[in-house]
Amino acid sequence: MQGQIRRAINNLYTVYAEDRNIYSCKIKGKKLPLEEFEYNPLAVGDRVDFTPYSENEGLITARLERKSVFRRWNVKLEKNQTIAANMDQVAIVTSAFEPPFRPRFLDRALTCSQGCERIIVMNKCDFYLSELEFERWALYHKLGYKIIAVSAATGENIDELKALLRGKVTAFVGQSGVGKSTLVNLICDPEKKQVTNEISEKYQRGRHTTNHALWFEKDDITIIDTPGVREMLVPLEDVKLLSDAFPEFANFECEFSGCTHIDEPGCGVKQGVEDELIDLDRYESYLHLYQSIKERTPQWSRTKFRKNKQ
Repeated sequence: MQGQIRRAINNLYTVYAEDRNIYSCKIKGKKLPLEEFEYNPLAVGDRVDFTPYSENEGLITARLERKSVFRRWNVKLEKNQTIAANMDQVAIVTSAFEPPFRPRFLDRALTCSQGCERIIVMNKCDFYLSELEFERWALYHKLGYKIIAVSAATGENIDELKALLRGKVTAFVGQSGVGKSTLVNLICDPEKKQVTNEISEKYQRGRHTTNHALWFEKDDITIIDTPGVREMLVPLEDVKLLSDAFPEFANFECEFSGCTHIDEPGCGVKQGVEDELIDLDRYESYLHLYQSIKERTPQWSRTKFRKNKQ
């Protein structure tokens, strides 16, 4: 039988089956046959094969192919960690105030989204951005991303945000404290209201309120609300794929195919930066992400270490 994971806590998965029943499932044999070694083999949104052994319990035997993922790099275990799967789009939520607007975080989050559309949501728009912050915010629209400014406090543009969500499965991701869960409260059934929390004044960061991904449905809107994070590291193993998160680079031709846009001669991207046709801060963001990937332990070495440790 097939179904979809709607909740995942401590290796216990709530599966909504094709027979419309809900099953509490574990992985058969505690390990799935997967080619990729991940922090978590299953995430909310994954479709699975499972075998029921009672009216409401079953064993998951396989994970079906994913059409999209939002994943980040887990530094401690040196593995990719999937936060949500099989969504149509990702809404990356940021804020204008407490915590402050952090475009570098957005750049990293954009690289974590694969196989789906991206929406950038600016919450707390009742606070003003500086001129430089506004220019950086508006740049995402120029690059082709959908952007929308909303206020969970005043309700500004909430209906417009709902219009972008209708008929699609959307994963909400963002830093702790940006008001992500508060927005979900406004959009979804009040009976499923979550606990929200204040900002830590010392660090200007939010306190975690959602500790695992949650699936919400309201009319024709479906949301996967994910835990707030303080850091989002790019999950890509191949640095060449990093350019996909920087669509402005595609407008410039480089002398060598596979150019990394770092130190190669005849690089059109670097020339574009010098000519101020590419935003300098975005390019510097790219350099930081590139370096963070290059500094990681090579995959073959991590695999060898795991085998020796077993």
